[in-house]
Amino acid sequence: MNLESALNRKYVKWAAIWGVWTLFAFFFASQVALQMQSQLSENQPSFWRVLSWQLFSGYVWFAISPVILWLGKRFVFEDGRWKTSIPIHFTASLVIAVVQLAIDAYVLPKLGYMRRYETATYFQIFKIFLLVNVHFGVAIYWGVLGVQQAIKYYRKYRERELRTSQLEARLATSRLQVLKMQLHPHFLFNTLNAISELIYRDAESAERMISDLSDLLRMSFENLEVQEIPLKQELEFLEKYLEIEQMRFHDRLKVEMQIAPDTLDASVPNMILQPLVENAIKHGIGPRSEGGQINIGAVRHNGHLQLTVSDNGLGVPFGDVENLNEGVGISNTRRRLRHLYGEGHSFSLNNAVNSGLVVDLTIPFKELRDGAKAKAENLSGAFDTV
Repeated sequence: MNLESALNRKYVKWAAIWGVWTLFAFFFASQVALQMQSQLSENQPSFWRVLSWQLFSGYVWFAISPVILWLGKRFVFEDGRWKTSIPIHFTASLVIAVVQLAIDAYVLPKLGYMRRYETATYFQIFKIFLLVNVHFGVAIYWGVLGVQQAIKYYRKYRERELRTSQLEARLATSRLQVLKMQLHPHFLFNTLNAISELIYRDAESAERMISDLSDLLRMSFENLEVQEIPLKQELEFLEKYLEIEQMRFHDRLKVEMQIAPDTLDASVPNMILQPLVENAIKHGIGPRSEGGQINIGAVRHNGHLQLTVSDNGLGVPFGDVENLNEGVGISNTRRRLRHLYGEGHSFSLNNAVNSGLVVDLTIPFKELRDGAKAKAENLSGAFDTV
């Protein structure tokens, strides 16, 4: 199949070259015909006769083109080789121009060209052709060579541009992977710390928490190399995490999810919600003796997916969100979103109306797969205390 494709490209290439020489023949034929008409002399040749002359000359150049193209590939101008290549091409242009004119001088008179020199010998006609057209022949050689070199440099530019874009994509992927991997030890450390708090106080809960942690680790490692997953899968991971946290806080932590059913298959960055929820628990709900509630929402609006994580905790001291000292979770989330979506996303932290903090995240809406949507009732509604 590759050989067939290469042959097809080769045929297309030479068909295009043949077409160009044919167009040149029509162009020069029309020019010569108009010049002859302006002379107002009798016995003017027809346009089709003039065209036959130009077509013959054009097709001679078409037959010579492979030689010019081979010389262009063999004697290049880059890497300091132009000092050798230019003299070679200059000599070749003279030789090829002379050969082409020699062929024209032999055939064109037989097609009715230069009738006033019917009694002239071949060498006399050849001399006239040389004096009139040798410079034009040299120019044609350099024109063909120039087009070849221009196409060659354009292809190199495109290949270099493609390689650069591929390297940038790989670099961006690597950076995203590093950012994502930073979340795993951070999340694992905090969860183990929570387990250690329960080991002596509530061994049964600690044992269940270890079981939930193993499920979490399995889920996270299953998607270790994946940057984006369906929102449904992200919420399943978040639900496991919240079960662990609710064992820590008992009735002090409540969670409510309001997830629009048409958002469950939406593509979201892997582990994008867990650090935001962890931040709300650690800084908003945890310091309060009475605990609090976290609300998680997802809606589709104007081609975008809007995610919200809010709490009724302590909020930002003095309401100074602008100068908030962001931890690993928030700063990491910002960098990941910037790498994945550039200017196509928004991420903001704002004080809630009464108390607490609201995190709003908007990204372009796209689905990773088609198919029936999972029922929202499985993931929406209030989480009761464990």
